[in-house]
Amino acid sequence: MLTRIISLAILIAAWQAAAWEAHSRLLPAPLAVLDFIVAEAKRGDLAHNVGITLLRVAIAFAIAMGLGTALGVALGRSRKADLALDTPLLVLLNTPALVITVLAYVWVGLNETAAILAVVLNKLPNVAVIVREGSRNLDPGLEEMARAYRFDRWTWMRDVLVPQLQPYIVTAARSGLSLAWKIVLVVELLGRPDGVGFAINFYFIQSTDVAAIIGYSLVFMAVMIGIDVLLLQRLEAHVRRWR
Repeated sequence: MLTRIISLAILIAAWQAAAWEAHSRLLPAPLAVLDFIVAEAKRGDLAHNVGITLLRVAIAFAIAMGLGTALGVALGRSRKADLALDTPLLVLLNTPALVITVLAYVWVGLNETAAILAVVLNKLPNVAVIVREGSRNLDPGLEEMARAYRFDRWTWMRDVLVPQLQPYIVTAARSGLSLAWKIVLVVELLGRPDGVGFAINFYFIQSTDVAAIIGYSLVFMAVMIGIDVLLLQRLEAHVRRWR
């Protein structure tokens, strides 16, 4: 913890020195960014925009994790399904988020459905690929035991499949969450009337207010890091405790 604090202090000091040297509104000092964050919070805009973006991230994240996990299991367990869907999966993985977002808005409209769909389509392949690897590496001994004891489908999923997939699912969740919130900002920037992405775009277009852009970025970044450290890292340690 002390090392992290020292590292953060050095980063802020370097930022302050660079801002002092540049002496330009295009590189505001840390205190200028903090003043903006406080002012935006007092107006209520900061909480509103961050809350809206978090809601979009949560909805898209839940849908992508559910569908991606189911798809990954299917691909890992069925060679035919893997052969049939591997190419579409690769296409989605390599299609830029910007392209998927624009197409979602064109085909579905400038609405919340299109925004969530764009994020899901960008994140789902990442989850499916990670979970597919887990499904391919199931312990054959446990599989044989399940057949010998004639486990029904529910018992097999609960006692054989899920425990072995947990580390892969948590890994997919951690990587997917960091990807999802970045894509949500792009989605909001292009076609939503609120959220962190909208606010960043607004301050860029209206006044090129770099303090506002950095301020919103830092606040939302801090929220997502907090979620990762306080929830996902602990969850990952829990599912890997047997090691």
